[in-house]
Amino acid sequence: MTTAAFAQPSFEDLGRPLSQVTFCVVDLETTGSTGEDTITEFGAVKVCGGEVLGEFQTLVNPSSHIPALVAVLTGITDLMVAGAPKLAQVLPSFLEFSAGTVLVAHNAGFDIGFLKRACAALGYPWPNPEVIDTVALARQVLLRDEVANVKLSTLAAHFRATTTPNHRALSDARATVDVLHGLLERIGNLGALTIEDLFEFTRRVSPERRAKRGLANGLPAAPGIYQFIAELAGPDGRSRRQVLYVGKSRNLRKRVATYFTAAETRPRIDEMVRIATGVETTVCRTPLEADVLELRLIAAHSPRYNRRSKFPERQVWLKLTVEPFPRLSIVRAIGADAAAYFGPFRRRQAAEQTMMALYDAFPIRQCTTRLSAKRATSACALSGMGRCCAPCELAVTPAEYSELVDRVRASLQADVRPVLRAGEPRLNQLVRAERFEDAAVLSERLEGFSRAALRHHRLASLARCPQIVAAYRSEPGWEIHVIRHGRLAAAALARPGEVPQQVARDAVATAEWVARPMGPAAAAIVEETERIADWLERPGVRLIEMDGEWCWPLRIGPTASVQIRIGA
Repeated sequence: MTTAAFAQPSFEDLGRPLSQVTFCVVDLETTGSTGEDTITEFGAVKVCGGEVLGEFQTLVNPSSHIPALVAVLTGITDLMVAGAPKLAQVLPSFLEFSAGTVLVAHNAGFDIGFLKRACAALGYPWPNPEVIDTVALARQVLLRDEVANVKLSTLAAHFRATTTPNHRALSDARATVDVLHGLLERIGNLGALTIEDLFEFTRRVSPERRAKRGLANGLPAAPGIYQFIAELAGPDGRSRRQVLYVGKSRNLRKRVATYFTAAETRPRIDEMVRIATGVETTVCRTPLEADVLELRLIAAHSPRYNRRSKFPERQVWLKLTVEPFPRLSIVRAIGADAAAYFGPFRRRQAAEQTMMALYDAFPIRQCTTRLSAKRATSACALSGMGRCCAPCELAVTPAEYSELVDRVRASLQADVRPVLRAGEPRLNQLVRAERFEDAAVLSERLEGFSRAALRHHRLASLARCPQIVAAYRSEPGWEIHVIRHGRLAAAALARPGEVPQQVARDAVATAEWVARPMGPAAAAIVEETERIADWLERPGVRLIEMDGEWCWPLRIGPTASVQIRIGA
């Protein structure tokens, strides 16, 4: 693992150095209206690394009258622009001059808006350049007691610009260049050296978050897991390490760097970054290894800022009990008994839906009373409704009830069709009665049972296999995984030039020992086994070794489901 300390990020870490970015600082003078031909003057200065590369200036004939107030302000009159080229002649030259640059303007929304409308009116595609607004940048960089406002004249005086703005396009553009350089010098002193940092300042990234960009410095540009860590004082005054957030990425350095930019907008993550004191990373050999490690770390630490998979242990199972008259029960864990277990379910409500689907198909008892095979007791209302075979009254013999239980067990373990077909008559009855909401509830219950059955057998089939060794060819090489009882026991990558079979044998030799789990449960959290199943089932995966039978019944899942249609 690597812990990144506060340090100045390198250019390679965080983007394009400002010294290598070409800026085109533009200013427009207009007639003051919002029509098509309202630009009266272009002024632009192209700079890079503090050096002026070129200037662009021209008057434009707006084909309309320049109001007297505007003429007084800018000094541009109708007579001055009478012989000037039209916008259709000027715009292509400006687009060529500014091509490939970052546009800069003071109150950029005004100038860029005119340029966009001009392109649209004349049929030129807008090049969609990156844009810096010196007004927004100044508001982020300068303190309120430094300047009275962020007008161009105020900022030009503050930064001692060599050109005084006078509402003429080229003069104002030259003054804006000096203002831009003054602002860049200020943010450079704050550790911002790239164009990405510059955009952060204009997008209102909190200073606390921006100040921690150094946490991304030195992290590997490789796939793996990252953890945001905080050193917090405990009740005894001693510092204790707390994992705040766990994530994964194909490029750890780039991913962690985004947490300190405007790209990250989640309020809880902003809070997390302000608390964090370090970032730890673990490089993984394969994407599946990264997936699994992320899940395990979240399960182990329950980070306060991770929302998904935070409590993977919160699951329930449907149990078919072992007693004189077995019943269905919802339990939190699999026991060391001979009962049949079905699941797991992430929510108790889903388990209850599956239980109701079974009750609809089979008149198995729903009471929780322990019954005797020899002594009768009074029956409940379900018996009179025909929804229970009343073993409490000894209306059925233990053998007859056992046969019913075998049918329930078969539906859970081999064939879902009896449950699905049992719901069809009731579903059709509800549709004919136009009770569509009730029909939708029943339809959802049956579909939920079918999905639960597929999920159960998909996971249980992996849990039964002591070992699976499989490989998948990706761009870096052969991804090789050793899976034991549904748990990832080892991961390896056979790079070009290496023998995949030997890499697989080495992975098996060093793989984690995994004990056989109880019942149909896997030896890992459910999410991990599901990720493993997803990987094994993808096209192109090759099985190298198989110990056990990785399969599930034919009459399980979508191919066994009935098509349920609700309509008048």
